Order: sequence, then structure tokens, then C-alpha cells
Amino acid sequence: MVTDHKQENVRRITEIGVIPVVRAESADLARRAAFAIRSGGIPILEITMTVPGALHIIRELSIESGVEVLIGAGTVMDVPSARDCIAAGARFIVSPSLNLETIEFCKQEGIVVMPGALTPTEIVTAWSAGADFVKVFPAGAAGGPSYIKSLKAPLPEIKLVPTGGVSLANAAAFIEAGAEAVGVGSELVDLNALREGKEDAITLRARQLLESVRDARIKRQSAAAQKQGSGGGRA
Repeated sequence: MVTDHKQENVRRITEIGVIPVVRAESADLARRAAFAIRSGGIPILEITMTVPGALHIIRELSIESGVEVLIGAGTVMDVPSARDCIAAGARFIVSPSLNLETIEFCKQEGIVVMPGALTPTEIVTAWSAGADFVKVFPAGAAGGPSYIKSLKAPLPEIKLVPTGGVSLANAAAFIEAGAEAVGVGSELVDLNALREGKEDAITLRARQLLESVRDARIKRQSAAAQKQGSGGGRA
């Protein structure tokens, strides 16, 4: 089932281009991280199921932010977990691995689903099963932006979201390589900064990431236009 809400959520993820992955050892740290990220202008939050009380936090943030912030659930391993997350208010589901049953369930529920995959076979399998995006994980360990560029050459239609090893230093390179968006975890959600009450550092990093991704998209579009203008496009 495809809904207008689902398509709007896909559009928002693509437009914003940064998915903050909130992974913390306590609910309090996760909430503070969420507030700092939102203050930095990123209206997307992925709360991983490894956070204590993750479902409660998802429900709380979903009620508090309404439609202004897109709240999703990460590290969702199976259908029962996906069902619980959706019931709590999650509007997108992210997994570190490929589970076809979870993809099918989210399709039926009209919820954006982003399974994890690494090899070309896994990525194509996830996309063919109906994934809205494919999370390439761990992207950094697999070769970083050059790996995404290699994947996009034969698979231009697949929306890839590299996660794992993405930072302010390389986020632009991932976007220029063809990534639809980037998932950013510890490089944005600095737990030491949170413990020391330095949420401003996270807010600043969120702003910088947004700017970096926007600039990279402009550069990518310009390069594509120049290639098309010089006759480098497909016949």
C-alpha cells in the first residue's frame, strides 16, 4: 500500500539529505541529542532500538513534534519490532541488515523502509523487494564514497543511503558520489559532548552537515548539467 504520507516522507528524507542516528546509553541522553539536532535545523531523527526505552522515546517525540519532525526507528531487526515501532509513531523503519519480511510488512503498512545491505546482490534484492531506500552499511569500511560511486554506475535508479563512517569531513563526497542521503551517527551525536552539557557542539555540527550536503548537491547537479551539455548523457 502506497500512501500520500509515505511519498511525502520519502520526499522529505531526500530533500533534507541527513538522517541523524541517535544511539545512546540512556533515554535522557537520547532526548537531549534529539533536541540539539532539531535546534540545528535537521527535522529528521532516527531513534535506534538499542536506546533504553526507545519505543517510549519515539512515542514521546512523535506526539511532541507532530508533523514538523520526521521520527523513525533504527536497528529494527524483524516484523514484530517494526510493528511496535510503527505503533509508537515511527514513520520510517531502518535496519542494519536485509530482512525481506520486514520490507513487505512496511510496504503493507505504507511506511518508509530502509533495509541495510552491502553487496550489489543484497542491494538489488532489497530494492526489488520494495525498499524505499537502501542503507549501505558499513559504508566507511566498504570503501567510502568511492564504493557508492562504483555502485551507482550500474545501479543509478537505486536510492542509496550510506551509513557507518559518515562524518562532516566526507558527507559531501558521499553525496557527490550519488548518495540520496547520508546517515550520521557518532560523528554527530557526540555522547561525550552531551555528558558534559555541550549540546551546542551537536547543534553546530548539525548545521554544518546540512550546509555541506546542500552544497554537494548543487555541485553534483552542476556537474551533471555540464556533462549533459557536452553530450556526455545517454542517447
